[in-house]
Amino acid sequence: MSDEQNLPEDTVTSEPPAKVGAGGTAPLSKERRQQARRRVLRTILLTGGVMGAALSGFLPLAYAQRQRLRPPGALDEKDFLSSCIKCGQCVQVCPVSAIKLADLVDGFGVGVPYIDARAQACDFSCDAVQCILACPTGSLTYHKPEFLPVRAGAALAAKPILLAKEKDAEPTLNLTERIGVARLTRPETCLAIQGKGFKGQARGPKFQGRMRYMDVDRWKPIKISEHPYDVAECDLCVRECPVKGAISIETVFAPDGSQRKSPVVHEPCVGCGVCEMICPVEPAAIEIVPREVWRT
Repeated sequence: MSDEQNLPEDTVTSEPPAKVGAGGTAPLSKERRQQARRRVLRTILLTGGVMGAALSGFLPLAYAQRQRLRPPGALDEKDFLSSCIKCGQCVQVCPVSAIKLADLVDGFGVGVPYIDARAQACDFSCDAVQCILACPTGSLTYHKPEFLPVRAGAALAAKPILLAKEKDAEPTLNLTERIGVARLTRPETCLAIQGKGFKGQARGPKFQGRMRYMDVDRWKPIKISEHPYDVAECDLCVRECPVKGAISIETVFAPDGSQRKSPVVHEPCVGCGVCEMICPVEPAAIEIVPREVWRT
């Protein structure tokens, strides 16, 4: 009997002995090379996944520093975020689709409603602030409960008068707090200050923003691009503001002592954002500062 026949069955192999390379080690077989390649790919994918997860946690923190303009009647930010159930009912009832739901970069605010006034402002086409009526939790409300304080300057001195309802028996909006305040953040680009007029489509032919024009149809907002302007002195922010007395064109004095015309924001401003949306210069000369309060 040969030596091979005396070996245990599991030690017998038909593979020839591996050749030893110049470095003293045997080269890997095809199967082992494939296994090594798979291990490298798994390591790369896992590393990418870990980095992606870390980045997805960092981005919300970075972007969350940006203040969002909330829909009318919103509670203060902390209370709003804790009470909103992200149901989207306010989104469904908005006649101009001004309300959007925040995405992942908003961190704890993901899925929470907000308004991008430059893209589409709230022009109160619904007359009664339907988003507040649709909210099931009180995150949007006409009146805060007594245990929630009102920040100084957030309260409106009187119910705002909606110009579209001025001739109605009840012309006011049932709002007690503003969601922001308009500010002339870029006066150097304002056409009114420059003494210039405006002719054409306020935001260009491709702009999708809509608004209610009383001379067209009170109940049917149309695209702003379908309503061109021709004014000798630009006053679009005043002309289209839906709230009575919220903004006007006033004569002001420039640093050099010369007189200029300029938009001036007044206490009835509720922060709806129409002035920002309609401003024909890019970027807008006037903007809404979210959660800003009235300062005398």
